[in-house]
Parts: sequence; C-alpha cells; structure tokens
Amino acid sequence: MNLRQLDISRRSIAVAAALIGTVSLAIGAHAALNMRALDAAKAVSTDQVANPVGHTSRLALVIGNGHYPDASAPLTQSINDARALSSSLRKNGFDVDMVEDASKDDMVRAVNRLKSRIKRDTTVLLFFGGYGVQAGRESYMLPVDAVIWKESDVRRQGVSIEGVLEMMKEQGAKAKLVVVDASRRNPYERRFRSYSHGLAPIGTPDNALILSSASPGKVVDDGKGEYSTLVGELLSNLKAQGTAESVFNKTRVAISRASEGDQVPSVSSSLLEDVHFDQAGG
Repeated sequence: MNLRQLDISRRSIAVAAALIGTVSLAIGAHAALNMRALDAAKAVSTDQVANPVGHTSRLALVIGNGHYPDASAPLTQSINDARALSSSLRKNGFDVDMVEDASKDDMVRAVNRLKSRIKRDTTVLLFFGGYGVQAGRESYMLPVDAVIWKESDVRRQGVSIEGVLEMMKEQGAKAKLVVVDASRRNPYERRFRSYSHGLAPIGTPDNALILSSASPGKVVDDGKGEYSTLVGELLSNLKAQGTAESVFNKTRVAISRASEGDQVPSVSSSLLEDVHFDQAGG
C-alpha cells in the first residue's frame, strides 16, 4: 500500500467515524424529545383529570333584559342589576354566564349551555330581570324580541321559569336557586282579552329556593335608584353572606318594611340542606 492509498484510508475512517457520531447524536436528541413529549402528555393528562374542563360546583345564569320595543321606556335597572349581581356571584365562587338584552334564541342557547354543565354536585342559580308574564298559570321570562298580541303568544315567545327549573331537576342539580325580578306591569296587557297581572305562583321542585320581587298576581313599580329595589337589597345581604335561605328572607323582610307593605317579595323553599353563598360556608 503506497502513501497515497494510506492517506485515503485514514480520511475514509475519519469520515465514517464522524458520520457515526452525528447519527448517535441525532438518535440521542430524538429520544430526549420523545421523553419530553411523553412527560408533557402525562402532565396535560393529569391536569385534565384533576381539573375537568367546564366543570364547577357553582353555576349561575344571569339574564338582564331592558330594551323592549313595545315598552314605553327601557328598563335600565335590569341591565345594572344583572351586571352587579354577576360581579357579586363571581366573588362568591360562581361561574357566571351573563346575557344582556337577550332574544329568544339567546335565552334558549344560554339555558342549553347551563344544562350541559350541570352535574350531580352542582348548585345552580338563575336570575332574570325584565318583563315576566303569566299564561296558563305558568310564569314566563320574555326576551326583548318577543312579539306578543295575545296570551298564547306568551307561551310561544317566552321562556318558562318552571321549564328551566325542571331542566335543573332532570340534570340532577344539588340545589336550585332562582331570583325573578319581573313583577312589572305587563306592557302587552291591553292586547289580552283576559286579565293578566303579575306572575303566577312558581312551582318549587325538590331542594329549591325561589325569590320573586312581589307576591303572585302583584306588580311593583321600578324605583329611581341605580338598581331595582329587590336587587339593591339582595346585594346588601349577599355582602353579609350566610345561607341562601337567610339572605332571601332578610331581603324579603327589609323590602316589606321599607315599603310599609306595598311590596312584599315572595320566598318559597324546599331546601333539604343549608346552601351558602360564600365559599367558606359551602
């Protein structure tokens, strides 16, 4: 073997060694990346098990409707009420879905969103501020795009409060809380052949608590404050915290006394356990 051949052989060996080293590094880096990806996948999987997406034990649907075309003036308090109550509920650990000036489709979608998230251990709260009308001994929340010419239109255009409560029951909600600030004079009343005034008594399913701004069949006028009389007093009592039943009852008593009996909110309860607004109380 001459010197030139020996030199070529040495270079070939050096190149081969370099290639082997490069391949080894690539294999090592690929293995490291695979381990990192596996570790990341495990972390994500563990996080999803510990914190299931979309699940919480305290849910609230808050609807504030103020701009009705057939009403003589907007209900500005309803929007203020929805915003302030949403803020207060969030501070108390509720996951709040707030809807303003909702159409019928908006309200149906919001109820369906709520339905999809209710589990067996969920406490659920529904608030509605706006116009409510009774039809066929049932109370309906009216969307802002409701076209009402006769009482039967209420059943087609509105969303039944009892229907939402029944949905909560069917989904297995642990506790069902409802606040209805809708006992206003029916703006469609002159179109009805039969008399319609205030809301009908709202049926209370098992383990439910319902607060309405007036007794069944009664209407109340909006005050001049930033919030409605009901929500203003409710917000004050929520700050003091306590059980939901005590908060609702204190609100009813305070409004009744302040109005000298002109406005007496309705509270009905079938709660089988204490439900607290503050997270510390459960």
